[in-house]
Amino acid sequence: MLDRILEGAIRGTSSSGNMQAFSIIVTTDPALKQALYPLHFEQDMVLEAPAFVTFCADFHRMRRWLEASDAPDNFDNLMSFMIGAIDAILVAQSAALAAEQEGLGLCFLGTTLANCAAISEVLQLPANVVPVVGFSLGYAAEAPGPRDRLPTHGLVHRNVYQAPDVREIYEARQSRGWARYMQDDQLRAMVEASGVQNLAQLYTTVKYTRESHQAYSATILDCLERQNFLAG
Repeated sequence: MLDRILEGAIRGTSSSGNMQAFSIIVTTDPALKQALYPLHFEQDMVLEAPAFVTFCADFHRMRRWLEASDAPDNFDNLMSFMIGAIDAILVAQSAALAAEQEGLGLCFLGTTLANCAAISEVLQLPANVVPVVGFSLGYAAEAPGPRDRLPTHGLVHRNVYQAPDVREIYEARQSRGWARYMQDDQLRAMVEASGVQNLAQLYTTVKYTRESHQAYSATILDCLERQNFLAG
């Protein structure tokens, strides 16, 4: 089933210049999943799901082929990483949709990019390969309801960007998102301990602090330099 899912995602997903500048790492080995566990903030699904799938921006293949073909190599730069990252994200979403069609469950983890340097070491990624996004994959043990989303009119713009009424757009998100935290004992305890008063404060005081984003930014830039994406 997994082979079918990934084959369909690869064949059915658009790719910049058809370079397919991505690689997919399927991790099922318990020891490797244990090594990934702390890098994904000890989220239990990393260990509990039978597979963890990591999607990487990958110009290693392409650059080796160019070298063997005596062709110019123009892919040691930030633009190349962005091309590979977009390709990886597109094929990851295709794989996610295909997996759900097969009755599987999954959970995307943003920690893949946040800890890209350390994850690269665990997965033994060569130069010009950087992990961008990943998800745990298996049969779901529960069926939670759909998460709230911003209204379509706040996300879709006609012809040009139109400044939204942010209070109106986020009104429902504030009430529903806050209710979700209050209904879970563990999440409510975290909120009460932090002293925040609304969802916006929760996002930038607890979940996505300036300090954490600055640290992750430094990690990503360091990883890109080490993986030879900032040479040109």
